[in-house]
Amino acid sequence: MDRGQRPRGGELSTAPTPAPPTEHQTSAGGVVLRDGRMLLISLKGGSRWQLPKGRIEAGESAEQAAVREVEEETGVVGTPMVPLERIEYWFVENGQRIHKTVDYFLFSYHSGTTADYDPREVDGAGWFPVEEALERLSFDNERRVARRAAEEMARWTV
Repeated sequence: MDRGQRPRGGELSTAPTPAPPTEHQTSAGGVVLRDGRMLLISLKGGSRWQLPKGRIEAGESAEQAAVREVEEETGVVGTPMVPLERIEYWFVENGQRIHKTVDYFLFSYHSGTTADYDPREVDGAGWFPVEEALERLSFDNERRVARRAAEEMARWTV
């Protein structure tokens, strides 16, 4: 081999690497407000705080799924008042690219206690003053939804 030549097996490929397959997931969740406090769930041993949400099951509307998920993940039964907004994001899980959309609803508290959260679903659930909840939320898109919920609730209670 002449000096400066590259061995044939070491040539760089210019072919694009195929993207992993994409799974599209649709979920729904709720922002529950009560007496100036907001309900959040804890994941990853308390290192991540989020709004309750989960996948929409076959035959369910987004609102029905939100009601079910709020109760499963927090132990609290809420009453949906108004739709808030849809967020979307991408992540990779087990080598698969996930495109997730989540429809959120504003809820008022109806009954239940966070002591009844499902530990198979989350690590905990708790009520926080709205400003503290906004600071605790781990993701900006959920913080935006929660802020909008607090503003909407203020209009309902004036």
